[in-house]
Amino acid sequence: MKRPLILITPGDPAGIGPEIIAKALASPELPQHCDYLLLPYDDTSTPGKPDAASARIALDALEEAARRLREGTADAVVTGPVSKEGLQAIGFPYPGQTEFFCDRLGASDVTMCLTGDHLTVALVTIHIPLADVARSLSQASIVQSGTHLAEYMRKRLRRSPRIAVCGLNPHAGENGAFGREEIEIITPAIEQLQALGIGAFSGPHVPDAIFRDAARGDYDAVLCMYHDQGLIPLKLLDFDNAVNITLGLPRPRLSPDHGTAFAIAGKNIAHHSSMLRALQRAAEMITSDQIP
Repeated sequence: MKRPLILITPGDPAGIGPEIIAKALASPELPQHCDYLLLPYDDTSTPGKPDAASARIALDALEEAARRLREGTADAVVTGPVSKEGLQAIGFPYPGQTEFFCDRLGASDVTMCLTGDHLTVALVTIHIPLADVARSLSQASIVQSGTHLAEYMRKRLRRSPRIAVCGLNPHAGENGAFGREEIEIITPAIEQLQALGIGAFSGPHVPDAIFRDAARGDYDAVLCMYHDQGLIPLKLLDFDNAVNITLGLPRPRLSPDHGTAFAIAGKNIAHHSSMLRALQRAAEMITSDQIP
């Protein structure tokens, strides 16, 4: 049988991407049932000194990875950390890599999911200003993200997942005293998700308490209404091992949940645990007995 192939992009080579990739690929904990290919690049970058050339290397690798995923000549991609500022300076029109792969792979809607040793969270809204979150929420968007999350967790756990849905407002709105999004949008979405029978959804939960319950195992994942609602607790508990997964793509795309760390690039002190975990999760996602 043909072995699954996981592509790896270097990210911005002036950052820690090449270092953590090399360490992860050398790890004895790397899954051995897959092949791994770091996309080649001509690197003349100086560690810690990103420029247009290093951003171009990062972008060219993303384009090549997307092309190969579209063609079916690779089964998944793990992307190295990029500088969004650097990419956008050379004409990258996307807020992040999530939106790039959504466009390139023709996915109408995707969900950002982040998972670590203690928490798994998915985000209904991602890279938008906080002032725009409330008016960007809809019953349909919550149901879509909840469906993506439930499908991923079901395959990963091999059982029906327990998913807590966060409220948006303090105290989950306090029965409308602090906002009506829970009453008018979030609760109807939860009811729709419950009716689909794809997982045990509950909520809206008070955002300042639900992550403690999830971290101690009462829930398998938390569906969050906006970026920092999910990322703050995740990075507090799982900073060194969290993985970013783009749900809803035809083929998996993952990345370590940290940035380029230009300040420590080239010093051989960057830890590779998040990159290794991303490769492990990618191998898990494309294993034949985990794909329906």
